[in-house]
Amino acid sequence: MLERVDLGEIPYDEASTLMAGWVKERREGLAGDRLFLLSHPPVITYGSRTAAADLPADLGIRTVEVDRGGYATYHGPGQLVGYLVADIGRGGPVDIVRWMENGIVDALGRLGFPALRRDTLPGAASLVGVWTPEHHKVASIGMRIRHGITSHGFALNVDPDMTAFDTFTVCGLHDVTMTSLRRMAAERPLPPDAEIRDVLSEVLIERSTSWVR
Repeated sequence: MLERVDLGEIPYDEASTLMAGWVKERREGLAGDRLFLLSHPPVITYGSRTAAADLPADLGIRTVEVDRGGYATYHGPGQLVGYLVADIGRGGPVDIVRWMENGIVDALGRLGFPALRRDTLPGAASLVGVWTPEHHKVASIGMRIRHGITSHGFALNVDPDMTAFDTFTVCGLHDVTMTSLRRMAAERPLPPDAEIRDVLSEVLIERSTSWVR
């Protein structure tokens, strides 16, 4: 059974160090599968596929190279980050990414936000994530799997500073439009953070009996 662990705002470097420890604990059987919910101070993280031209020219926001898949994305207050540290056995990268996409889509639907995943063709990994029906991106996913153990996870835009996404090429897509639950809510009230966390974690826990698409 997947266990939810709530953390507060943690600097990215500190979370990265903690995550290495969480992975080691899971690999050695000292802990079970866990979903860590947290947020970060403003930072842009990027994987090895990211071109230098895709990073911000103005370094007003700190940039950090990371050991996950995917391209560049922004983390900051108002964004819900979820790190999955789990043993998925023989499941592959596509299985766990699709599992996470579908879980977030289901959770957002329960919260009243229509969302979908986009079929990703070979070589088009940047389409990974969760999108609105208008193809605006509301959640990014970047994961790493080593020896069957996952790390990293998702970043859901609840109500962050959306102007930060304008400073670089998000997810390797030059024409992507990022959005947030705040923008999707329009005139209606945004659900409380606690409710968003509860629904999202409940859905992922329900689905954790099988790491499949």
